Amino acid sequence: MRKDVLPLIDRDALKRRALLLVWIGEAWNFLEAGVALWSAFNAGSVALLAFGLDSLIEIFAGLVLIWRLTGEWKQKEEEATEGIAQNLVGITFFTLSAYILAQSLTTLLGWLPKPQESTVGIALVIASALVMTMLFRAKSRIAKRLGSRALRAEAVESLICDLQDMTVLLGLGLNTLLGWWWADPVAALALIPLLLKEGWEAVFPEKNDSR
Repeated sequence: MRKDVLPLIDRDALKRRALLLVWIGEAWNFLEAGVALWSAFNAGSVALLAFGLDSLIEIFAGLVLIWRLTGEWKQKEEEATEGIAQNLVGITFFTLSAYILAQSLTTLLGWLPKPQESTVGIALVIASALVMTMLFRAKSRIAKRLGSRALRAEAVESLICDLQDMTVLLGLGLNTLLGWWWADPVAALALIPLLLKEGWEAVFPEKNDSR
C-alpha cells in the first residue's frame, strides 16, 4: 500500500512503532557498550574495547537519526544543524580509528598485557548480531509501508555496523579456541577501514550520494 493512501491513524501508529524500535536499538547499544567495555577491561581485549567504543558512537548516531526521522515526519528541514551533528559523528569515528591503531600496535609489540579469552564477549557479539537482525527486519517492513527513506537508512546502517563487528567474533574465537592472543588486536585493526568508511560517509554524505 502506498504511503499516501494509508489512513492517518495507521500512519501515526506506524510512526510510533518505528520510533519505539529505534529506541529499543538505542537501549541495546547502551547495554552492549557497558558489557563490552567491562569485558574488555577484564580480558585486556582490544577488539572488545573497539566494539564497546563503537557502540557508544552508534548511540550518538542513533539520536541524530531519531532527530532526522522526527523532522521527516513533521516536514521540517534542518539540514544545516543535522550536518553539524553528522560531522561530529564522523570525527568521532576518525578519532576512534586512531586510538584503536595505537592500542593494537602497542599490544602486538608487547608493551601491554596479552589479551585473555572472553566467553562473555563472544556471547555478546553473537547476541548483538541476532538483535540487530531482528530490528532491521521489523524497521524495514515499517519503512516500506511509510515510504520513509530515513527509517530505511537507519535500519541498514545499524545492521551493517553491527555485522561488521563479526570480525571481533573471529578474533575472540581464535584467542579462546587456539590461544592466539594476537588475533584479538589484529581483529581490532581489521575494523579500522570499516570505521574510516563510516566516518567518511558521515562527514561527506554528498560524495556518497553522487556515486
